[in-house]
Amino acid sequence: MIDTHQHLLYPGRFQYPWTENLSPLQGNFRLDEYRNASAGLDIEGTLFMEVDVDRAQSIDEARFFSRMAENPANKLLGVIASARPENDDFETHLDTIHHPAVKGIRRVLHTQPDELSRLPSFRQNIARLAARGLTFDLCVLPAQLTIAAELVDSCPNVSFILDHCGVPDIAGEARDPWHDSLRDISSRPNVICKVSGLPAYSPPDAVTTETIRPWVEHAVDCFGWDRLVWGGDWPVCNLTASLNQWVKVTHEIFAEESAENRDKIYARNARRIYSLDPTS
Repeated sequence: MIDTHQHLLYPGRFQYPWTENLSPLQGNFRLDEYRNASAGLDIEGTLFMEVDVDRAQSIDEARFFSRMAENPANKLLGVIASARPENDDFETHLDTIHHPAVKGIRRVLHTQPDELSRLPSFRQNIARLAARGLTFDLCVLPAQLTIAAELVDSCPNVSFILDHCGVPDIAGEARDPWHDSLRDISSRPNVICKVSGLPAYSPPDAVTTETIRPWVEHAVDCFGWDRLVWGGDWPVCNLTASLNQWVKVTHEIFAEESAENRDKIYARNARRIYSLDPTS
């Protein structure tokens, strides 16, 4: 498996204000801790996902993990870096963090005003990612999927990765507006769905195959097997379940699928979408 959504937290180096009231995310969640959490899970490599550090630290974060990716022993196949597409210095920022390991950009949108991604400057800057061969991760709530689709339509040459299957409210069993909005955004061929983060949106005592299966099956039905990747979302998954539990649920959901389809979501699609070296 390739884990396309690996968070690593180094609180001695970076600040993570959003974790302050989340007790399961206090402490170190470094590469060594990830190795312990993923032991025996057959995860062959990872992509580091930016952790919404303060803007002033975003360049250091990108550089720190890009250097870490230079060592093959770390099995860090790429970096999804933080950036602010709404700012005039966006391209300068991309030049500053440029590195072969940087495969994409994320700007968390679910904590921001809905109008942010509608700004002309935001859309123009996202459109520029195509020429650089960089993806853009969409981290939005179900009610924002329609706005996300507008952004996708304005940047047809950019590859978008929809984090966490569009963040369904599994705990509340709320299928609207997620169900129909997910199908709508999936009609755009340049959108890929990341099967990740679902434990965090499930009831703490019900991170089970039975609970999560219907939501994953809808994502598969919408996107098909060629536009799906898998992500662990560690350590955020610890809010409700361990990485081991999430991997177990994932395997059980896909147990009856063909080996080819499992290979696509587990590794092959990620290698294609992020232009990963097949020998890495």
